[in-house]
Amino acid sequence: MVADFSRVLAGPYATMLLADLGAEVIKVESPGGDDTRSWVPPVSAAGVSTYYSAINRNKKSIVLNFTNSEDLALAQALASRADIMVENFKPGGLRRFGLDYDAVRRRNGGVIYCSISGFGTAGGASLPGYDLIVQAMSGLMSLTGDADGPAYRAGISVFDVMAGLHSAIGILAALRHRDRTGEGQHVETSLLASAMSGLVNQTSAYVTGGVTPTRMGNAHPSLFPYEPLPTADVDLVIAAGNDAQFRRLVEVLGIPGLADDVRFARNADRTRRREELRPLLIDRLKTQPAAHWFEKLNEVGVPNGPINSIAQGVEYAQELGLEPVVQVGKGNPAPGIRNPITFSTITPRYDIAPPELGQHSHELRDWLSTALTQGPR
Repeated sequence: MVADFSRVLAGPYATMLLADLGAEVIKVESPGGDDTRSWVPPVSAAGVSTYYSAINRNKKSIVLNFTNSEDLALAQALASRADIMVENFKPGGLRRFGLDYDAVRRRNGGVIYCSISGFGTAGGASLPGYDLIVQAMSGLMSLTGDADGPAYRAGISVFDVMAGLHSAIGILAALRHRDRTGEGQHVETSLLASAMSGLVNQTSAYVTGGVTPTRMGNAHPSLFPYEPLPTADVDLVIAAGNDAQFRRLVEVLGIPGLADDVRFARNADRTRRREELRPLLIDRLKTQPAAHWFEKLNEVGVPNGPINSIAQGVEYAQELGLEPVVQVGKGNPAPGIRNPITFSTITPRYDIAPPELGQHSHELRDWLSTALTQGPR
């Protein structure tokens, strides 16, 4: 059982992934509810925040006010019964309620307790963990946008999602460790640590190469062509990631000699001379619409694709048989996005719709009241 004391995105995303895979997740909310319940627009057909719905299926909701002694006792009882507890309060914020790791471990020695923060528990403990702030302070925004334009945030809360994924991985590893040893432990992640890892080649460029990357628009620092290029109608993203793909690209474009041109024969040459090569490619691409090149380049295995809207992206995934949309809940199910993992013998579940605030409070209070009389397990 997962006691989910988290809110907003990183924690709820991690616990939803676990819930999809069969975990019983109990979502603990304050009387005001998870912030994302009020993050609108947009809303679903039922008038529910689509943000909240995206990350809270397969959970039960209980409302507990920690400043109320009876509610706090129930929260502590829940933590004492949990296999896993997830929280994303400010570091140390649960200590005064007896819900910090040390306090919970004394009552529940085998607990796997996952804490998610914005900037860690040392020098950044007092900083609020908002994804936008981490995008700014990690350096991501310095990479996003045109070279001579302003910095931009990513279109999603990318480091919240990464931290949620990293948390789920850490929890699963801790479960495996407990299976072998019987020992629980404290799993800690932060948005900034996830950013340092998730920026991959860009942070590596600085750490191992002494290079500070900068904004390049849609260009790639180490590959060309690897960006949107104009055609006769709309831009087409072309990603020729190696010399063989580049050769096939220029053959389809009708300029095969470029593959043997010493200026462009190797990726390093093409990247260094991208300003010479780009107009030569565009000159040919502009003779036909994007759909034409998409078909021809796919036939020879050159990665490429149009810049879709979200609606077109979902529809294309559906065309490919990825079944991105699932029905969540029983009786009157609502659409949602499927868990991205496919297994050979098990199936993620979608049987519990994102709960209304306190929807399961009555049954959970009864259970926890009984648990209180039994003491710590």
